[in-house]
This record gives sequence, structure tokens and C-alpha cells, in this order.
Amino acid sequence: MMISKENAEHYIWRGICDGWHLVKQDDLSIIHERMPRGTSEVRHFHNKSRQFFFVLSGMATLEVDGDQHVIREFQGIEVAPGTPHQMMNTSQEDVEFIVVSQPMSHGDRVSLDEKE
Repeated sequence: MMISKENAEHYIWRGICDGWHLVKQDDLSIIHERMPRGTSEVRHFHNKSRQFFFVLSGMATLEVDGDQHVIREFQGIEVAPGTPHQMMNTSQEDVEFIVVSQPMSHGDRVSLDEKE
């Protein structure tokens, strides 16, 4: 079956950001996400999951183990298991990106923010 954000399982996170499950398997997760300007996820790490973030449109900032990386359209960064990271949109436009997690990252996340 052909999959896109038009027919994929949709969810909202942090009350304003969108996620669409393109692949949702225990051993592999591929999610198309949209973050409006000024939004960020909680800084965290995964015990088992390796992730790859790939920007489709806009510009994102990904903090990885204390280093800030600006990711532009058609660029990506891999994050190893156990590495603290936080995706942010500090630009003036929405950012859309793909996050690939192997194995699935849901249930494997350890928050580094006491508020979550």
C-alpha cells in the first residue's frame, strides 16, 4: 500500500507539532514530522534506538550531546543510542522532516527534562 502523510496514522505532540507514522514496526519506525516555528521537543536519549533525522523543508536545529547542528533541506544527522539530543525549530518557517528509528523509539525514550 502506498503511504503518505495524507493517509498515514497521524498524531499531535507538544500540542502543536504533527507526526505521521509512515512505517510503524517494532524493529523500524519512519515518521514524517512537522514543527511550527519556535517549537522544540524535550531533550532526551534512547537506550536502544538509533535515529536519523532528515529535513525535507525548512531548517531545523538539532542539539546532539551539547553540540548544535543546523540541518537544512535535504540534509540529515544520525544520533546513536544513548546520545542526548533535542530537535528545535528556531527559524521563522515550519520545518518538515523524516525521523527514522531502529528499533522503534517509542517506549525507549528517557527524558532529560524534569517537566515531562
